[in-house]
Parts: sequence; C-alpha cells; structure tokens
Amino acid sequence: MPSFRGLIFRFFAFIFLAFAASLSFSQSGGNSGTVSGTVDDGTGAVVPGAKVTISNPVSGYTRSAEADTTGHYKFPNLPFNPYHLTISAPGFNAYHRDVDVRSTVALVLTDSLKIGAAATTVTVDAGDLLENDSTFHTDVDRELFEKLPLESASSSLSSLVTLSSPGVSADSNGLFHGLGDHASNSFSIDGQSITDQQSKVFSNQLPSNSIQSMEVISGAPPAEYGGKTALVIQVTTRSGQGVTTPTGSVTSSYGAFGSVTGAIDLSYGGKNWGNFIEIDGLNTGRFLDPPEFRVFHAKGNEENIFDRIDRSFTDKDSVHLDLNYSRSWFQTPNTYDNLNVQNVISNGTSAEPIIGAVGDADQRSQIGTFNIAPTYTRVIDDHTVFNFGPYIRRDDYNYYPSGNPLADSGAPNEQTSSIAQARTLTNAGAHADISYSKGIQSIKVGAMYSQTFLRENDQLGIVNPTYNAPCVDASGSPLVGYESPQSCGGNLPNLNYLAVLAPYDLTRSGSLFSYAGRADIKELALFAQDQITAGNWLFNLGIRGDLYNGLTSARQAEPRLGVSYKIKRTSTVLRASYARTLETPFNENLVLSSEGCLNEVLNPLLACSPGATGTLKPGFKNEFHAGLQQAFGKNFVVSGDYIWKYTHNAFDFSVLGNTPITFPIDWHNSKIPGLAIRADVPNFHNISGYLIVSSVAARFFPPQVGGAGATVGQTGLPFRIDHDEKLNQTTHVQYQVPGRLGPWISWNWRYDSGQVAGSVPCYNGTGDPNTSCGSATLPDGTPAIDLSGLTADEEAQAGFICDGVRATPELGLPALCPASGFKSSLVRIPAPNTENNDKNPPRIASRNLFDASIGQDNLFHGDKQKWSLRLSAVNITNKYALYNFLSTFSGTHYVTPRSLSAEIGFHF
Repeated sequence: MPSFRGLIFRFFAFIFLAFAASLSFSQSGGNSGTVSGTVDDGTGAVVPGAKVTISNPVSGYTRSAEADTTGHYKFPNLPFNPYHLTISAPGFNAYHRDVDVRSTVALVLTDSLKIGAAATTVTVDAGDLLENDSTFHTDVDRELFEKLPLESASSSLSSLVTLSSPGVSADSNGLFHGLGDHASNSFSIDGQSITDQQSKVFSNQLPSNSIQSMEVISGAPPAEYGGKTALVIQVTTRSGQGVTTPTGSVTSSYGAFGSVTGAIDLSYGGKNWGNFIEIDGLNTGRFLDPPEFRVFHAKGNEENIFDRIDRSFTDKDSVHLDLNYSRSWFQTPNTYDNLNVQNVISNGTSAEPIIGAVGDADQRSQIGTFNIAPTYTRVIDDHTVFNFGPYIRRDDYNYYPSGNPLADSGAPNEQTSSIAQARTLTNAGAHADISYSKGIQSIKVGAMYSQTFLRENDQLGIVNPTYNAPCVDASGSPLVGYESPQSCGGNLPNLNYLAVLAPYDLTRSGSLFSYAGRADIKELALFAQDQITAGNWLFNLGIRGDLYNGLTSARQAEPRLGVSYKIKRTSTVLRASYARTLETPFNENLVLSSEGCLNEVLNPLLACSPGATGTLKPGFKNEFHAGLQQAFGKNFVVSGDYIWKYTHNAFDFSVLGNTPITFPIDWHNSKIPGLAIRADVPNFHNISGYLIVSSVAARFFPPQVGGAGATVGQTGLPFRIDHDEKLNQTTHVQYQVPGRLGPWISWNWRYDSGQVAGSVPCYNGTGDPNTSCGSATLPDGTPAIDLSGLTADEEAQAGFICDGVRATPELGLPALCPASGFKSSLVRIPAPNTENNDKNPPRIASRNLFDASIGQDNLFHGDKQKWSLRLSAVNITNKYALYNFLSTFSGTHYVTPRSLSAEIGFHF
C-alpha cells in the first residue's frame, strides 16, 4: 500500500499534469536573480560535496546547497538583495564572501578553499546589515511571515504588508494606505505588474503560502515601476526547481467565528525544471470587517490554487509560468439598523402607504480571479539577459442586493438606493526588458504594454421613501407616500423633487434603472535605468515615459534619480532620491464614476458633487526622499526616510452606503509630508524582531474635480483625508527556545493613533471657515451638538455619551446634546470651538492591539517527516475599537475582536 507521502505526491502529480500536460517551463528573471559558482581547493581541483549557504540576516532568508561532483552549485530564484555566502568542507577553513544580487544577470563565482579546520558558524558583522541603496525598502522572507500572527486570513498578504512595512496606515477589509496615498499600491509578482486594487472587496489576493519573499519599496521608485507607486510590493513566488525530493506540507486550522482553513503544497524538480503548486481554502463567519463589534451576517469563503512551473531548455533559454485561480463569496455585514427593516409594502403612492417589515438586509458578493503569466528568459551572454512576459488577468465581480431590495434601505445614512452589479476587469499585456551588468554598471531597459477591458453593468432603484418625496410637511420634512407634487393635498409640494427619478422609486411601484458602461484602457511605458557603483557611492539614474489612453489621455516623462553613500568607518549609509510619476485613475467602477454624474438619473443617486461631473483624468506626482541607514554592531540596524510628496489630481474613493462598492474620485491636489523608520534585530541570543514607526500627513485640497460621491471638502479649504494618521507603530519580537524540543514564541504590538473621522458631529461657533461642525444651541442658548441626523445604532457605533448617558442600538441620545457634555469612548472629538478640517479634525481614538503565536515545528522529532502545531491569538485583550466611522470612503468598521486559532501541519 502506498505511503501517505506517496499518495500526496501522486495527487499533486495529477494536478500538475492537468495544468501543464504539454508544457516544460522554467525560472524567469522577474524579481529574482541567480548565484552559481564552482568550489576548488586553490590549485584548480574541485571540491565536491562542499556545503554552500547563502543568507540575508535582515530578511531572514537562508538557503543551502551542496556542490556536485564537478564542484558546481547554483541558487536560482534569489530575491534582489545583498547576501552573505558561506562555504565549508571537511579539512578546509570556512570561506566567506558578500554577494549583491541586483539583476537577472547571473552572478558566476569561483571560490577557493584553504586547507585548515572547518568552522561551523556563520560570521555576521555590521557590514552585512547594511545595504548601499538609494531607495528605502523592507525585505521580508517566509521565515518571518510563517510565524507572524496575521490579523486576516482572507487578506493575509495585506496584513503582512501592514505589519512589516513602515508608512502604512491600517484600514478595514484588507485595505492599506501607503505613505499618505489612498490605496495607491502596486504589486510586481515575478515581474508581472498588478496596479489594480487587491483589497478583498475588489479582488482576490495571491495566497501568502505561495510567496517565498517580499520587498516593499517605500522610497522613490526606480524607473521600471509606474502607475500606483506609493508602495511597490515586489513578490518572488516559491519554486520547485532544484528540489530533487518531493517536499511539501498539509495544514489545517480552526478558530474563532467558526473559521476553518486548509492548505496543501508541493515542491518538486531537478536541475533544469521544477514545479510548485499550492491549494488552500477558508470558510469563516467574519470574512469582512463589520460595522458592529458583534459579528453577524459576515460569513464568507475563499478558495485558491497557485502553480509555478519552471523549465530550462538550454543553458541560455528558460521559461517560467505562473498560474493562479481564486474565488471568494461573502456577505455584506449588517448593522442593527439592517435588521427587521421597516419600509413601504403597499399603497406607496397614496397619502397613507402601509409600512411594515420587509426583512433583514441580505447583500452579498462573489469574486472570481484568474491569472496566467509566462515569462521567457534568454541569456545573451555572460553580462546580458533578455526577458519577455505576456500575461492575462481577470477579476469577475458580482454584487447581489437583498432578495427584497426594499430591505437595503437600512438607516437613513446607509443607502438611499439598492444596487446590483456585475462588472469585469480584464488586464492583458506584455513586458520585455534587457538587463546588462558588468563592472560598476547595472543597466535595465524595457517596455510594458497593457490593455484593461472594463465592463460595468449596474441596476439601481430608490429604496428610501423620503429620499425623493413629492411632498413635504409644513416644516419642510419629506413625507412618505404621494405620487407627485400635484397630489399633496393639504401638504406642500417638494421644491427639490426630481421627476426624472420617479420611474425608479421602488417604494412607489417603480422599477430598476439599468446602466451599462465599458472602456478599454491602453497603457504603454518605456523605461531605462542604470545603477552605478563607484567606490562607496551608488547612483540610480532613470527615465520613464508613460502613454495613457483611457477615457482621457495623458503623456508623461518621468525622471528618477537616487544617490547613496556608504561610510564604512561608522557603518552608515546616507541616501536621497526623487521621482516624478504619472498617477492614473483607479479602474474599479471607473466608467460609472466618470460618466454617471453626467446622467440625470444617476447624478443624484450617486451623490455627485457640484462641479465634479466629468471624466477622471490622470495626474502627476513629485516626491522627494532623504534618509539614512545605520548599523550598530552586528545585532541592530535602523533605517528611515523623510518623505515629501505633491500630487496634482489626487485620487481617492467614495463608498456607496454600507456596501463594498466604491467609486474613484479626483481632488485638485494633495500634499503629503511624513517620516518612516524601521529598526531590525536580526538575531541576538535566539531573539529577533523589528520596530516600524511612521507619521504621515495626508492633506487634500478641493475642489473635487471628478468622480461620483464624496461630501467632504465643501468649505473649499484643505482637509485631512480619512486615512491621515499622526503616528502608528508595530513592534514584533520572536524568540526560539533553545534546544531540540524548544518551541518558538512570536509577539506583536500594533499602535495606531487614529485616522480622521470626518463624520463625527462637533461644535464650533467661532465662524472658522474650515470646519464641518455645527453651532446649534439649546433653548437657553447653551452650545449644543446636533445628533438628529444619526440613528441610535450609529450613535452607539461611535461610542457617543451625552451627560454621562451612553447611546445603545435601541436607545439614542437627545437630538441636542450640550457640547460640554458630549463625549465618546471610540472617537476623539475636538473641544468646542477648536475643530478645523485641516489642523484639528475629529479622529478615531488611539488603539493598542496585541497578537501572539506559539508553535513547535517538529512535534515528534522526525527527520524527513515532521508534524507542527501553532496556536495564535489576535487582539489578545479584546480591545473594543474602530477602524473608521461613517467614512465617506469606507463606511464604519470595527477591528477584529479577540480571535483564537490552532493550526496543525504535516511536512515532508
């Protein structure tokens, strides 16, 4: 009977054949390089069996190989980084050298050992912790993120970026804001650029189990990167090339909210070929972050399959193929206001319509994503490599309203209309580049072409009976019922009534309005860059040209400059960089957001701002960075940058009610200064860890010049956008208990000072032109805060307190609360007469979140087959806190309550 290991191998062999029966593909250049060499004894005689180890002490990346009978060794698929190479063999002194992998051009080494006693330790000094690079970035390897307690199983890649990279403001549902820009991030996966949104409400992310390493570029990006460049996340996936014995793992976990996961992966290959395949799934009761701390109507599931195939045909020709398919299904979490919704059930056009229960809101989404990306690599000579990679990627997004659309009305501040959506985003294109590396220069010249096919189909109908009411009472309040302003009887006609919306008012027997939009976005980019190393100096010179043809057109020449200097005596690297980038609109709902405001039906339904009824246009950004990296001995290194960015036509999102549907919008400009710092302790007596700290302002300037939705910026003066955050930090500490039986322990502390919460009511009667506060008064003239626009549940969500009485979902506060007695446990409300949209806006209250994991990687002390156990706890203290409140751009969401999980794994 075949062994368990044999059954696993046969299963993966079947999957492999199903995907690639006629393919024989291999490693590409992409984001990785190769180091190979020959080990001799100094006289020219080779040393077979020598053990070769290559490592980066900061990222934690380590790989080992054994020289073959010809003394040859090879490390393919190495992420771009500096490395420390160690070679040892019986009867010889240990050999050490540093190698810098910065190009797809392979580094070919000849290493000579000297006769002596073999050493068993790797020597690390301050120089190994430094990287002479003008661009600030963070390197993360599997060794770290396999042990990092991540907040979200359904968006683990986003959680990994947030917890490991400085300058990131954490948001709900896998959104993260890099260096003050709203979700303006791009991924480069094995050389394939993905600039579309990767939050779990837009798309399905690459599964983290398929990733070998990651480099997050938060400095001025090199010329090869464009589109969305606040953060550029370079991802190198796992490969089976060189794994001559089938190696893999099977894991499963169970945790809070009924969350169940399962994953299986296999690596297998030879000298000239390899395959890595990964399959995983998730089912959970808390897929999206809900607008209530209690979790209900938040179920979801996700399935992923990723396959990487590598094949070298000759010493000069190879092909590498990435295949990925993901599917997710999830509910839109409800609020208490979405339960047992009351709405018109009959006689909607009469003077006395019948109001009754129409059920609970039951909105949900389904997303399917596939990606096919082969890359051909040709080694032209010892110094030149050519890469060519076509690709196609598609997101198929479907949003379903409640079975009874009238149940989508919820609270007055949630949704005025019900929406159904079916849209696709298909991105097809190719990238090609030539890399040349010799002496002091490393040159890369390339071109990228992509075409994005957008297909948007929407159906909308009014579900709030007072939104477009034909009649109002004597005080001007809209009335339920009535067919037209001519049928108001003893009441008054509504002067703001829009007759064009009447056919689509579902509360008055209307039907759905249908919209179909499409666009083909064409982008061509050409770039050239050169990295020059001259002694302790390093220069990065580049130029990029982008040609964008979408709903509008743009042409941009974009210089990129960087310089760094290494001071060996003090173990210091000084750096400065500049980049100009073309800023392109978000593609998700781009057509509806650009054209909808020109439609007389959609304009009011999408809450279009006056003057913003136009197509979103590309903008441009100038950014400057200055920073340093400093090593202290061999156990501590710190790196930081000061950032200043100016963007003309700055992009953002506007959200539709409490749905995950958002629209891109465009502000006149933004100014973003900030500071980002990362400190690392690679390994000190089995302790390793890091600290990231950042403070980034996000100042936006009206007017809104394009896009649907948005209600802020009406004063015409600058304001802080909702992801502006004064301070956040993550501290991660990891300890390996000594001894063969010792477990590892991992601990996180995340502090967020709180994002801007522009919808929080406040009081300012000073006449400040840049305040969103009101200036109501009680009958006796006492300053008061008007809460009449909020429901009891919304007041409870924000933790509002009036004169010591806390709001509950069932019992709200008085419509007018004395300003001196108005407080909150979850948001910071500026003192009366001090609120200013730019200088002192309301903010979410600061929060400290603590997470921990403990695990044993070899429970039963196996040699080739091992069992592992991991216990994780997220938000150990069960902190009751918000991400945001009634944000124009993301709604209301709570952080994850205490979440415990256990994972068991079998590794072979």
